[in-house]
Amino acid sequence: MMGGDPKRTRLLAMDVDGVLTDGTLYLTASGDEMKAFHVRDGMGIALALCGGLEIAFVTGRSSDLVRRRATELGVRHVLEGIHDKRAALMELAERLGLAPAEIAFVGDDLNDLPALSCCGLPVAVADAPQQVRAAAAWITEAPGGRGAIREVAERILEAQGKLDEAIARYLSGRTRQ
Repeated sequence: MMGGDPKRTRLLAMDVDGVLTDGTLYLTASGDEMKAFHVRDGMGIALALCGGLEIAFVTGRSSDLVRRRATELGVRHVLEGIHDKRAALMELAERLGLAPAEIAFVGDDLNDLPALSCCGLPVAVADAPQQVRAAAAWITEAPGGRGAIREVAERILEAQGKLDEAIARYLSGRTRQ
């Protein structure tokens, strides 16, 4: 299984570039940016929301594309332009009334280490550097941008006994209350 206690998770927070995307940044000559998001990760987020989890994107960059994707998925917590991800995550936890042990954070690179160090369930994507994998209680089988978030969401919901209910809620079109 995994280290940490997924049964306690109430907030699934994640980096964006390298976790929700494969880390590739597409920049056009006119300065536009493009990102590719995997639909399976979107489904994982939808299931997590249907299962009662809060979702947060915590990213060092600011992007209209990330805000758009968050809106499409119903993600209410988008923390952008964040230099200190640990402080931002702890501030969000305080606002939500959560203890650090109730937070899962998924990261992929060195700038995610502080956030990984302060949560109850630190997760690294499969293609993260060794230092990040060493800091994680669990390493996904899927690489970043290729279903890692779906994997994490399903494993948390399964540990909480909520996966089947979340799937049923999603399929019936009911949203989280």
